[in-house]
Amino acid sequence: MNAVILIPARLHSSRLPKKMLADLCGEPLIVRTWRQAALSKLASRVVVATDSTEIAGALQAYGAEVVMTSPDAHCGSERVAEAARGIDADVFVNLQGDEPLIDPQNIDLCLQPFLQTDPPDCATLVYPVLPEDFHQIDDPNVVKVVMDSAGNALYFSRSPVPFQREVYASTLFYRHIGLYAFTSGALQRYAALPPSMLELAESLEQLRLLENGFRIACVKTTVDHPGVNTHEDLELVRRLISAQVSR
Repeated sequence: MNAVILIPARLHSSRLPKKMLADLCGEPLIVRTWRQAALSKLASRVVVATDSTEIAGALQAYGAEVVMTSPDAHCGSERVAEAARGIDADVFVNLQGDEPLIDPQNIDLCLQPFLQTDPPDCATLVYPVLPEDFHQIDDPNVVKVVMDSAGNALYFSRSPVPFQREVYASTLFYRHIGLYAFTSGALQRYAALPPSMLELAESLEQLRLLENGFRIACVKTTVDHPGVNTHEDLELVRRLISAQVSR
């Protein structure tokens, strides 16, 4: 399996302007994400896909590989698909650029299903949530996922799923971690499809895959780190990196 990590990165962000270039203890945020991705043992290459010459310049100063993409991409997966057309690989990992603390082992976990004899179209990660953790279960910013007995995704939602009409201690909840791996063919087929009804309703691009019959394998992990979406997230990540450096 030849796997390549593609990191989509755009300059403008509504909640945190120019967050990809935000300083994290002396390095731009996107550089930190690229460095972490490069520690994966199963991926052979890491490429950042961006439409910003400012982001490209910041990365190239550190020796990162960059592919320039169109500013017209509607989502990260479409930007990744565009960049992937010029790269020869069996599997592509879509790693968000705002994940400077991503655990490289999680990247490798997401790639494991493609080493099997019957690989899925796509793989992603899920993290267990305690049934009494109502804050996460009820939070629409925390995406929940339900799976079949083989670990394939049945549905992703911002709503609490499964809904508990009857409360059982055995009910399992999982939240979705937005790291994806696609076969090369599935990535291009997905990107060619129009946004789907459920995708638009929930504002979750992975629902386009399910609505069109793609199989998404969900891999369980017990390791997760905060991404950067807000100024508060940025300050938290700065503190965590500073703590690591001072050890």
